[in-house]
Order: sequence, then C-alpha cells, then structure tokens
Amino acid sequence: MTETGVRSKEWEKSFEEIYEGAVDESNPPLALFQKAYDGAIIATSYAEILLSQAIRRYGPDHPVGYPDTGYYLPVIMNLSGEKVTKLGELVPILNRMRNQIKEELNFYNARLCGESTAYAAEIIEALRYLKGEKLHVDPWTGFLGDPVVRRYGILLVDWTIPGQAVIVGKAKSTEALAKIVSDLQNKGFMIFMAYEVVDQAIEAGLKLGIDFITFTLGNFTQVIHAVNYALRAGLAFGGIAPGLREEQRDYQRRRVRAFVLHFGERDEVQVAAHFAAIFLGFPVLVAEELPADEQIPNWYISHPDYDTLVQVALEVRGIKLKILDIPVPFAVAPAFEGEAIRKKDMYLEFGGGRTPSFELVKMVGENEIEDGKVEVIGPDVDQIEPGSAISGGIYVKIYGRKMQEDFEGVLERRIHDFVNYGEGLWHTGQRNTCWYRVSNDCVAKGFRFRHYGDLLIAKFKDDFPAIVDRVQVTIYTDPKLVEEKLEEAREVYARRDARLAGLTDESVEVFYSCTLCQSFAPNHVCVVTPERLGLCGAVSWLDGKASNEIDPTGPNQPIKKEGVIDEGKGIWTSVNEFVYNNTNRNIEECSMYSFIDRPMTSCGCFECIMAIVPEANGVMITTREHGGMTPCGMNFSTLAGTVGGGIQTPGFMGHGRAFILSKKFIKADGGLARLVWMPKELKDWLGDDLRKSAEAQGLGADFVDKIADETVGTSTEEILPFLEEKGHPALTMEPLM
Repeated sequence: MTETGVRSKEWEKSFEEIYEGAVDESNPPLALFQKAYDGAIIATSYAEILLSQAIRRYGPDHPVGYPDTGYYLPVIMNLSGEKVTKLGELVPILNRMRNQIKEELNFYNARLCGESTAYAAEIIEALRYLKGEKLHVDPWTGFLGDPVVRRYGILLVDWTIPGQAVIVGKAKSTEALAKIVSDLQNKGFMIFMAYEVVDQAIEAGLKLGIDFITFTLGNFTQVIHAVNYALRAGLAFGGIAPGLREEQRDYQRRRVRAFVLHFGERDEVQVAAHFAAIFLGFPVLVAEELPADEQIPNWYISHPDYDTLVQVALEVRGIKLKILDIPVPFAVAPAFEGEAIRKKDMYLEFGGGRTPSFELVKMVGENEIEDGKVEVIGPDVDQIEPGSAISGGIYVKIYGRKMQEDFEGVLERRIHDFVNYGEGLWHTGQRNTCWYRVSNDCVAKGFRFRHYGDLLIAKFKDDFPAIVDRVQVTIYTDPKLVEEKLEEAREVYARRDARLAGLTDESVEVFYSCTLCQSFAPNHVCVVTPERLGLCGAVSWLDGKASNEIDPTGPNQPIKKEGVIDEGKGIWTSVNEFVYNNTNRNIEECSMYSFIDRPMTSCGCFECIMAIVPEANGVMITTREHGGMTPCGMNFSTLAGTVGGGIQTPGFMGHGRAFILSKKFIKADGGLARLVWMPKELKDWLGDDLRKSAEAQGLGADFVDKIADETVGTSTEEILPFLEEKGHPALTMEPLM
C-alpha cells in the first residue's frame, strides 16, 4: 500500500488564525506553560555556559557551523536571516532569545519559549562540531547534511512523503514502538527519533538510517536536527528569503506537515522543545494520560491509546491520505527508495551486465491491451534457486487517449522509481542495461514476479492519470524469449534515438535537466541536450521535453541557454547557475563538451565510463558489461566508485553509449580522435554508426580499426605498439594535460 497526501481545508487558514481560541482563557493550562518557561530557562542557560566555555577556549573569531551545509546554522538563518560563522556572533543572538522568555504564563509566551529553546538547542549542537570530528556512526545520524535535504526535501514539501513524524521519549514496550514506526514507514513518512526510542528501535531490528528516511538522532538537544532539516527544506524549496520569520513559519505549517509523538515521562526541557514544534505549527501528541492543565486542544494532546495514535496524529495535523491499494505482499513507499540489497541479502537478480535484461514501455491501441493483466512467461520466483542471476525483461503496454509516442521513454524511466519504492526491491540502470535485485526477506513475504506488474500498473495509473488509461505488463524470465524481446526493444530504442537526428545543440533555446538519480547521488544533475543524452542512455532531449510537458514540476526542468562563457567547451552562465543550485551548491561550473575541464557530474546509472590514458594522449571507454581490466588500471566497478556519486572528476566521466557518436563528444578535448581503447562488445554495438561518425568528422572509416580493444590488450604497455603501428591520430595531437 502507498499513500499520498491531500490538502485539508483546515490548514488553509492564515498562520495566526490557527492558534486563536485554542486555549480557554478562563482556565488556561498554567502547569504546562510553567514547564515551557522553566525548560526554556534551563536550555538557554546551558547554551550560555557552553558558549562561554567555547569562546574562552577557542576565541570569539573561531569558526562555528555544521558540516556539509550551505545554510550556516539553519534555525537561526531561517528565522532571523543571520548567517553565523563565528562563535562571538552567537552571544547577542542568545541574549536576544533569553530576553524574549517572559514570566507571564500564556500561550503566546509559551510559543516564544519554544522559539528560544530551538535557538539554544541549535547553539548547543553546533558547539559539538567545533573540532570537526565525526560524531556519529550508523545507524545514528546526528546533523544531516544538505545532500540529504536535496535528496528527500522536495519529496517532503510536494507531499510524495506525506509528512514528518518526530518520535521522542521511551515507549511502553519495544513491540509497541516497532508497530508505530512500521506503520509510519509503510505510509511513507519521514521519521526522526530521539532519546530511548532509538535504543528500542535498534532492539526491534527496524530498518533505520538515511536509506529508509528514518533518522536516529540521539538525546537531549539533538532533536533540533529534525527541526533544522525541516527548515532547510523550506529554504531550499519554499522560495522564501531567510529571515522572513512569519512566512517561513507559515510555509513549515502548510508544506512540511510535521508532528511530534512523545512517549513516557517528560521533563521541562522536553516540554519547551515541544513548544518549539508548536511555534512552527507542528502539534504534539503525548502517549500518556495528562491532567487538563497540561493540555491544549489540537496542539498539546493527551492520547495514551497506542493503537490509534498515528491515526489521531494524522487527523490533528490535517493529513488526508489517498490510499492506493496495491495487491503486493511488501510495503510500497518512498521510504524504501534508497534501500540497498547486498549480495548476501539477495535472493535473485537479473541484468546489470551479468545477464540479458530489458525494460520497455510501448504505446498501443485500445484493442491491443487487456487492462490490468499481468503475465509471467518463464520460471517464477519459487522455481529459482536462491542467489541466482537469471535473464529477465519487463514489457509494459500503455493505452491512453492523450498518450503520445514521445512519452514512452519518460514513463519507461519511471520504472526506476516505482520498483525502488518496494520494500526489498532494488533497481538501477535503464533500457537493456537495467539491473534488478530482490531480497531474501521480500521473497519470504511472498514476492512473485507478477508483483512487479501489480506495482507498475497501480503506480502508472496513479501518477499519470491524465495520459494513462490502461496498463498491461508481461514479465519474461524464459531466456530464449528474453533474447527475442530484447531485439524488439533495441529496435524501439533505436527509433527513439533516430527522432533526435535532426536536432543540434545550436538549434534549440533550452536544454533540460534530469534529477531522477538524486536518490542515489544527491549532488548529481544531468544536463541533457539534443547532442548529449543523459548518461544513463535513456533520457534524450525529447524525453526531457515530453517529461516537462507531463509534469512541469518534475525531474526534467528547462534550462535556458543564456550567458555564453565558452562556446567551444559548452559553458553557459544559466547552466552553471542551475547546476549550482541543484547540486546542493557543490558544483559551481560544468562544461558540456569537455571531460578535462569541469566535466558534468556522474551518478551511478551511466552506461559507460571514460578515463584519460596519458601515455597514449587519449581516452579509453569501458562499460558495465565489460568486467575486465582496462588500460587505466581499473575495471568498471572500481571506476564507478571513483567517478559516481555526483562528483566532478576531471579526466573521468560517466556517459551514455550513444554519446560517443555525437559531434559534441568531448569536442573541446579533441573529440572522437582521442578514443584509443574500448571493449570489443561496445565497438560491435556501435557498429557502422561509429564508422559513419568517424568519416563525418574527417577521420576516415578506417579509424575504427585503429581503436584498440581487449583482444589487443588491457594495459598501456600492450596497446601502445598497436596504436603506433596503426598510426592512431591521438599520438600526434596536442597534449591532453
């Protein structure tokens, strides 16, 4: 089952209206307000002591900040606009927060106590990072860097992730906590945990960590990391300037949709922290019996019934879940998108260069499809030995009155997301280089191949209702039929690629981004042009254009070509700005046509990896299918670990197979003439097209015969004599370095 959030009208009210009438002024919860006041005094006093000690030890000019973020101290930056970089700058800020703590006990002042406590907690936690040490080991997370915000933040604010649950305290039992956390995970929630519930979650064997968007923070003030994560999501995706305090609070209340679940006893600091949540519009539910003078209707709620606690939290927070009932025996939610399945945990796999595989989405007529039909042709899971690598293919037929052929590739690429939403399922790659794995746990729960079809049918219809009316899925595991259908798929891929033939980078005004792989590589952005397809090989410029038409807020955004900096290398101001803002401000510049000077980043779905071969003054290319050694001294897996993950690595670059045929292929570095080695399989796959490309670039049709492969050798010592004998042009070109 998967759920998506639907807006509740209750939450359309203006920000201050949501607090009006919450407290009975004739009988206010004074005991609760007193705890908030006492807790704020304790928190700010403790922050003052630690800050004074730090300044005495390091000096007021000593740098302060969290690691791996461009948002300084996010709570302070978001609410006040102050970009703190030095210890001494925190003194007046903390004094200001202490001064707003008032002895008069009322709801308004209690919320200000909450704000002051949030500032104090941020300061206390930032001081823990002064030495630059790694403070946590898995599954403990502590402060989460900006790549994690980029990876999941947009899903949080667009409600793909329906909300954020902050769980603190100690539950009455490990089993009770496990049930609540599992329920929230299955509903797709982002979860933060602090205090003893973390130990209980570990004891229960729950799936924890970044890959499951279930973050274990620690004790005391570390719960602030749930707050600074939410605030950074607002800064990154809300379009509201730092320091616009009321607008930022309103955005949090409307879009982040967080709530707090507290278990067990509460101390004063915890209550003050609860009011920090309420200050941002997040209600608090306490799973204990509370007296009337410690409750506020809709804001500070006593609800000791564990069985209905999540349901009530969603109702109070205004989260309406659109329930998509998928008949599969495993959970389906974005929480499982980053789940990795290691070899030891794998029941079976197909593709990834190990076995033949494909995935294909085809538009068909209304008489060519049986809606909802799923067929498995070949052995099913229960007929396959554990640990096996099999041949496999997934063929999806789609009919829709508004469906277009140009949309096929776009929908095909979403298979990547939908399969990864399944708990115990894993997918990477695309087209005929896709790679699927199924975990032992998933098979133990009853997974069969037809469940791929059930999942895809439900998600295609739910996510693309405007263009998808009917869906039919066939899963092939018969090796002979996989090979037959693979040929059909290749013909379709070729036709799609051919539609691009008449387009050039100069003939269009916009390029398109692709951020589909940011779940694996948060700092990676593909820039797709007519002459440079996505490095996965599956996203062309036309695909980007079609995807943007289907989903204007999706992963394929238009990038205007403006402010040319270097036409030869393919560097534009507008492209740099887009890449910088969408790589967590990690990549400042990138070039479209160079792998030496500021190359584009690589994720992990690349079909090929290029590497410099200095001894030959050229480049080599290897593929996922070629598992052997290469002239750069690394095989594909080692290179992928070096190049992937969204980093910019001059001299190395991931790319699609067809990019080799482009006139823009490393044009700034000498183009195709630099290619000195590639696997024979790739040379054969490119075939006559490679010869035609060489001729078109003035290299002659015999240039292909001058390119070495593994039959010549896999080391520079082995291939250099061959290159010299053949008179390879790279040997006499200007030095690459």
